[in-house]
Amino acid sequence: MLAARFYAPGEPLRVEEVPMPAAGPGQVLVRVTACGICGSDVHFVEGRALVAATPITLGHEPAGVVVETGADVTDIAPGQRVVVRPGAGCGRCRACASGRDSLCERTRVLGMHVDGGLAEYLAADALSLIPVPDGVPLEQAAIISDAVATPYHALVERGALQAGESVAVFGCGGLGTHAVQLARLAGAATVIAVDVRASALDRARRAGADIAIDPNQERPARRIRELVGGVDLALECVGRADTIGEAVKSLCRGGRAVVVGMGPDAIQLPPPNVFTWSEHALIGSFGSTAAHVRRLLGMAASGRLDLSASVTAVLPLSDVNAGLDMLRAPGGDAGRVVVQPGRE
Repeated sequence: MLAARFYAPGEPLRVEEVPMPAAGPGQVLVRVTACGICGSDVHFVEGRALVAATPITLGHEPAGVVVETGADVTDIAPGQRVVVRPGAGCGRCRACASGRDSLCERTRVLGMHVDGGLAEYLAADALSLIPVPDGVPLEQAAIISDAVATPYHALVERGALQAGESVAVFGCGGLGTHAVQLARLAGAATVIAVDVRASALDRARRAGADIAIDPNQERPARRIRELVGGVDLALECVGRADTIGEAVKSLCRGGRAVVVGMGPDAIQLPPPNVFTWSEHALIGSFGSTAAHVRRLLGMAASGRLDLSASVTAVLPLSDVNAGLDMLRAPGGDAGRVVVQPGRE
């Protein structure tokens, strides 16, 4: 089969023939019909994030059709349309038992620890598969597993967003744009988008942002306090110390800042007397749970969650490097790029 293989930072992915995987015990073989390209994939290629070993097949947002099941798999059948979560919980540890499978210490992430979904076929743990309802295109199902479920987890689970609250989203790429859309869907009274790219702010407005702020023109936290007196919830999707700091400063008293973005910068906080006096909370958020993915797929199937504008480009596997270029182009307007392995 063909797969997009990552060998070393700074090099383009190599689309080459590799052995077809087999479904081992507890696994399922999936014919991949759609796989999203994430900002994390760009970071791997640029050397800003590390994979466990190389060469490795990238891609942690795959969806497709089951073609074979391994031993001990009884609840999934060939022909079933499925989304494969980036990492599956073991189902036995303390985190999994408490419903927080995104924190499972035994998780092996696709395209980071094991071969991912930028390939014609993928052998995945059965626990990582979630059926896709009729009517949901697999291109949209693929991005739900990460680009949509990750901000949903951050807003609803970690940020405890309540209807009528105000929200600011710092960084409106794939995650942030969906955060804007989901905050609106969850009943936020005011949604503020913050980004340095005009195209990203335009996209955020289309997704439902009431206010758009460009940090090149004004200090976001100061402007947010002027407009609404501070927000109840700030979501940081960049992973930089300065944007995390602005997110905290944008809060009203009792507000929560949730950090989704990943980066190497040390976090700088206000002095304790300021932080405690205002009862601010700084919260980390990683991935999502299986329950969240199922919920979002159901919302998409019912028409409640409209993702028709989320996928801005669909490419064959041979053009995977062009897809990476779309995401890292300065001032680019790419939302989510999806690759269709095997479809030239």
